[in-house]
Amino acid sequence: MNALIQTPAASALERLHRVAEASDRELKETRMAHLASGSAGQAIADLLAEDAADYKGVSHRYAGNFLSVSPAYGRFLYMMARSVRARRIVEFGSSMAVSTIYLASAIRDNGGGKLIGSELEPSKVMRAQFHLGAAGLGDLVEIREGDALETLKDVGGEVDLLLLDGSFSLYLPVLKLVEPWLKPGAPVLAENAFAADFLAYVGDPANGYLSLPLPIDRGRGNVFSVRVA
Repeated sequence: MNALIQTPAASALERLHRVAEASDRELKETRMAHLASGSAGQAIADLLAEDAADYKGVSHRYAGNFLSVSPAYGRFLYMMARSVRARRIVEFGSSMAVSTIYLASAIRDNGGGKLIGSELEPSKVMRAQFHLGAAGLGDLVEIREGDALETLKDVGGEVDLLLLDGSFSLYLPVLKLVEPWLKPGAPVLAENAFAADFLAYVGDPANGYLSLPLPIDRGRGNVFSVRVA
């Protein structure tokens, strides 16, 4: 089975990628201008500093933006979840549920299970639930509203895959929160993984991970790690 072909999920994703492109066009153009001017490094440093100082405020600022994964990265998420036969997935930063739909589709095709998401913005939780319903996947997903440092304290069982795509400064705290639940061999996929503490942690084999950057969507800081211990 492939839930990404001729299904309600496939139709929902096609529509959502179009809406996300229009919604986030201005933000993307601003970031591309930073890249063109050679100031991308400073822009990332400024974002990290601001996020570390007030991640809730930063999240609220982008409450109207999708900040979603690309179609290519979404397919990668689906493929990874299928390859490890994921039945329980944890997602930090559900946003409007684009990445959630890719992952929940894989769970459906793996025979069922549960995706536990966490999203700080109430308006995004409401929209995500609507999109999941339209995709026919609402029964597989529980999106917990609030701060992930609280909502992901108990994920209810072993985790087959973890996606980090929320506030940059929380990647390492969230990873450590979920870490006791991660199965050996579980992929840890991180978008916008720019925080030095997170990169140092997953980059040190002594912490039980093997890690490398992904060539998908270069410049977005996509990092692929595997729990090996």
